[in-house]
Amino acid sequence: MEIKKFGVQSDVETDVETQMEGGIVKPNVLPEVIEKLVNDRIGDEYAAHYFYRNAANWCKNMNYKKAASFFEAESSSELDHAKGLQDYLTQWNLLPVIPQAPTTKTFNSLVEIVGLAYEMEFGLFGKYSDAQKLSLNIHPATFNFIQGYVNIQNDAIAEYSDLLNAITLVNHENKFEVLYFEQTYF
Repeated sequence: MEIKKFGVQSDVETDVETQMEGGIVKPNVLPEVIEKLVNDRIGDEYAAHYFYRNAANWCKNMNYKKAASFFEAESSSELDHAKGLQDYLTQWNLLPVIPQAPTTKTFNSLVEIVGLAYEMEFGLFGKYSDAQKLSLNIHPATFNFIQGYVNIQNDAIAEYSDLLNAITLVNHENKFEVLYFEQTYF
C-alpha cells in the first residue's frame, strides 16, 4: 500500500493523505477513537430504546394508555437515533458494532419511570457533549454531526424536566391524582 499526499488549495494550506492499494484510491475512514465513541453511543441508543419499550409495556399493563403511547414513540425515536449513528459510520466506510443492550427493566410507578427517563436523557446529554468536545480537534465533521444529537438530548431534558415539575403538583400515593397527571401531561 502506498500513501500519497495531495495539497488542497484553500486559505489554509493542508495536506490530505490518500491511501492507494493496487493503484486504486482507498476511501478514508474515521479515526479509531471517533469510531469507538460513535459505536458507544449506538449502544446507549439501543439501551434507551429498550428502556422506553419496557416503560410502554408497563404503562399498557397498568392502563396508562397515553403514557404507553408516549413511551412507544420515545422507543421508536431511539431506534431512529441508533440508525443515524450507524449510517454515519457506514458513510465513513466503517461497519457499526451493535453491542448488547439491557432488555429488561422493571418499574414500580409512572413517577419512577419519568424520573429514570430524565436521568437517562441527562446522562446521554453528557455523553454526547463529551463526544462532541473530543471530536472537535480530531474530526470536525463528527463534531458537527454530534451537535444534532446534543440538540436532541437538550430537548429531551426540557421535556422530562416539565414532566418532573408537573409531578410535584400531585400526590404520588393517590392513584387518581397520578392518573390525572398522566391524562393531562402525556
